[in-house]
Amino acid sequence: MDTTRAIDAVDALGLTYEVVRTGPAKSVEEAALLRGVRVEALIKTLVVRRSEDDYLFVLVPGDRTIDWAKLRDHLGIRRMSLPSAGEALEVTGYERGTITPFGSKTELPVVIDASVNGVVSIGGGDHGVSINVDTVELKQALKADMADVTSPSPS
Repeated sequence: MDTTRAIDAVDALGLTYEVVRTGPAKSVEEAALLRGVRVEALIKTLVVRRSEDDYLFVLVPGDRTIDWAKLRDHLGIRRMSLPSAGEALEVTGYERGTITPFGSKTELPVVIDASVNGVVSIGGGDHGVSINVDTVELKQALKADMADVTSPSPS
């Protein structure tokens, strides 16, 4: 079975996980179905720029979006933005659609939305590759901060 930097990183951390390989999906709902998880358990990994050369990962459930006011309050900063696809690639070594905190070129702080729980599906470092892992292990392995930083996605 082919491996990815992300899978190698998860192995090195000693996590209990399952790799799921799927074809392309047209929606978050379809991706969750293919991965065998609820939509809220499909985790989007977003890179956020706090300032020049200062980034972090924010892990967002599939049915939610970043609430910028909550995230700014939590981090105690006034401005932040999403980097360009090229900038995110330079920082993480992953192209958009494959970004994951596991095996990132640059180790970044991680914030996981407080609504995340149970077994979740996070990117596996390549298109169509995901890793199903328990939230408790995910938080510990990434030394992540859990905080209420999202709002429900508009329907």
